[in-house]
Amino acid sequence: MERFLKTNYHTHTNFCDGNASPEEMVKAAIEKNFDTLGFSGHSMFPFSSDWHIQSRNHASYAKEILRLKKEYSGKIKILLGFEADFIQGVCAPDFSRYANFAPDFLIGAVHYVPGEKGFFEADGNFFDTREKIKTVFGGDTKKAVQTYFDFERTMIRDCNFTILAHCDLIRKQNSPKAPDRLFDENDSWYKNEIRETVRAIASAGVCAEINTGGMARGYLDEPYPSLDFLTQMREKNIPITINSDAHSPEHLDFAFDRAINLAKKAGYNEVHYFADGKMLPQKI
Repeated sequence: MERFLKTNYHTHTNFCDGNASPEEMVKAAIEKNFDTLGFSGHSMFPFSSDWHIQSRNHASYAKEILRLKKEYSGKIKILLGFEADFIQGVCAPDFSRYANFAPDFLIGAVHYVPGEKGFFEADGNFFDTREKIKTVFGGDTKKAVQTYFDFERTMIRDCNFTILAHCDLIRKQNSPKAPDRLFDENDSWYKNEIRETVRAIASAGVCAEINTGGMARGYLDEPYPSLDFLTQMREKNIPITINSDAHSPEHLDFAFDRAINLAKKAGYNEVHYFADGKMLPQKI
């Protein structure tokens, strides 16, 4: 029986909003017996924000990851990637846009949700998000959440990337730490958004992640996506991988055991790892 490979492709550093250098993350991954560590700095290239890799620093970021790949060869496999934001007409997770950096993989993500009067951040500060939904969507929470999923489906359909990030990130707004639940995940309209998004993921043939980052940062008690979402993905044979969305060394493998248990509960018997330019299955 082949050994189970311990991998993480969703890793942030101080090139964006992480708390450690790339090399510190590599050393921690080696201590935690990882086989592969993929770096995925927040990016909205060719633009940037205060929590994305600055546009002028993308080349330096890529150069540092490639240096680490060479220096630690034989100890751990290092991969260069980006968590690329999708903002229609502005930036997109597409290999053609990142060709100058030759990434091994791309993670596609939706954080910003646009409306007629601006935008809100799906995983933003609880109070800021609620205030912006009032401004951008006139307080129509249902429309705001539907727009989030519609935007995600547009990204899935139109872009070219390897892994779909935290596909129900909006659930952060229902955190026990939030002042209230932003929406009811049992409402029929919300369940319909999940169904439609699962169909889009299946049609695109992209791999989706189980993401433990919301747990590591104390917002949620379970990973993204929800069990219902994950079960529907299993019914469509959508491949999954387990990622920590780590912003600090100690969280590189946070709650991986719980993520695997969630996958099994949803009916999965394998998760995927990246090799030779594609996602490959391994038994759990």
